[in-house]
Amino acid sequence: MTETWPIEPPLAGTEREHLIGMLDRLRATFRWKAGGLNADQLNARISSSELTLGGLLKHLSFVEATQFTWKTYRLDPGEPWTSVDWEADADWDFHSAANDSPAELYALYDSTVAASRRRLDGLLDDGGLDQRTEITWQGQRPTLRRFVCDLVEEYGRHTGHADLIRESIDGLVGEDPPEGWQPS
Repeated sequence: MTETWPIEPPLAGTEREHLIGMLDRLRATFRWKAGGLNADQLNARISSSELTLGGLLKHLSFVEATQFTWKTYRLDPGEPWTSVDWEADADWDFHSAANDSPAELYALYDSTVAASRRRLDGLLDDGGLDQRTEITWQGQRPTLRRFVCDLVEEYGRHTGHADLIRESIDGLVGEDPPEGWQPS
C-alpha cells in the first residue's frame, strides 16, 4: 500500500481498505514515535513502567512476524523468533532489545513490517478476510479478519505507550507523522 499524507483510512472504502488503512496509519504513527533515537533514548523508561521504545520496536516486530504465520497458520516465522527459548523468558522480545543497536532495531522492525504487509496482501488476495485460519481457538477456526483486528488493537495499545514514552524523552507530541515524514 502506498502511503499518502496525512495517513488516513479511506473515507468511503471497502472493509479491506479500511482495516489496512487503520493498520498502516498506526504502523506509521508508531514508527514516527519510535524513530530517530539513539540507544539511550530507545532504552529510556517512564518511572511507572519497564516498557521502552526499543522493547516496543522489537515486540511489534515479533507480533508482525508471527501474526500471519505462526499464530494463524502454524507456519515458521523465521529467525530470530524460531530459536528463542520463550519458556526461559516469555518477554524476550522486550528484554533483549536493550542489547540491540538502534540500527538493528529499526531494520528489524521495518523489514518485518514490510514482510507482514506482503504476506497479508497475499492472504487477502487469495481468500479474503472471511477465510478460516489453521488454528482452533475456543472450538472454532477464527477468520483472518479476527487476526487483522487483533493487530490493529495491538498497535493501538502500544502506540499509546509510545506516545507517553516519547513525550518523556524529548517532548515530541502529535497524532500523526508530519506531512512527508519517512523513517530514516
